Amino acid sequence: MPPIDRRRLLMGLAVPLAGIAYGARFARAEDAPATPAPPYNPAQPSPPPVPQAVPAPQSFDSWLAALRVEAAQRGFTPQTIERCLGHAVLIPRVVELDHQQPEVTLTFEQYLARVVNDARAEKARRQLAENRALLTRVQRRFGVQPRFVVALWGIETNFGQITGNFSVIDALATLAYDGRRSAFFRQELFNALTMVQERGLSPQQLRGSWAGAMGQSQFMPSTYLAHAVDFDGDGKADIWNSRADVFASVARYLADLGWRADETWGRAVRLPAGFDPAQIDTVRLEKGAHPLAHWEALGVRRADGGTLPRSAIAAWLIQPSTAGSGLAYLVYPNYRALLQWNRSLFFATAVGYLADRIEQG
Repeated sequence: MPPIDRRRLLMGLAVPLAGIAYGARFARAEDAPATPAPPYNPAQPSPPPVPQAVPAPQSFDSWLAALRVEAAQRGFTPQTIERCLGHAVLIPRVVELDHQQPEVTLTFEQYLARVVNDARAEKARRQLAENRALLTRVQRRFGVQPRFVVALWGIETNFGQITGNFSVIDALATLAYDGRRSAFFRQELFNALTMVQERGLSPQQLRGSWAGAMGQSQFMPSTYLAHAVDFDGDGKADIWNSRADVFASVARYLADLGWRADETWGRAVRLPAGFDPAQIDTVRLEKGAHPLAHWEALGVRRADGGTLPRSAIAAWLIQPSTAGSGLAYLVYPNYRALLQWNRSLFFATAVGYLADRIEQG
């Protein structure tokens, strides 16, 4: 998903979808015509305000007709417009899901136990073994370790099993019309049209989540256009059915986000009693990274109590646990890439933890 601060349904719970904040746009006072105010007269009360007519909401069909005009102005052919938008429909379930708030908020420890359970870790090891040759070829080209590709694949879609079955074009049209985040989803809808017109995909192939994330890698259309790879050489980047394309697209996206081939993601650490919480960073990683020796001097130790590695790598300190008493983590630049994939400490830490469990066996 571009990074949005998004809440994504994942294994029955909501996690943040990307890091885009949407704000309301307000008209500035200087944009209004200047009208002198009447003099204040306490003996003469102001007349009651004149009721203003409220315009009826635009119907989906009228909105869609205007969108088709804009699509033509953007250079889409009549054929593409008709194929993609000629039968587009509003999906009430998408509106419901977009406005739905999660009923249960999990702690980080509960989230991690659910998302990186023993069964998923074991399945991830099997998937790595079964696809090792392909993943090694992907690693040679993009410099991303196979365990991280498999971990992302497993957490995003349970290794390709849960990819969503909504029409992405209908879902994006619904979200663009609904208005809550219309500008973002409107652009993603046009990106989906670009996939059909320029990448040789059919509208029927574009299936995914209610929020428009597609395929086994759960790419938004903009992410697909920027990072999807045709690794099997059949002329299309098929993130729905081709494992070669899925693995290569995941790896390329991480590489484009600045992944470092010779580094890991981070490590769990133990904080000393009385540790200054102001040293703990947020999802923005805005407090600055420091060498491990800096954290060692502040009393930070490995989770087992041992000293930190003698490495020049710089790290941020995070503590995903909302209770403030759980494990903390020193995270490295590759963790920042995971946060750009999905701006959530829960998600990024789960990916790293699963990758470690794959390696540990």
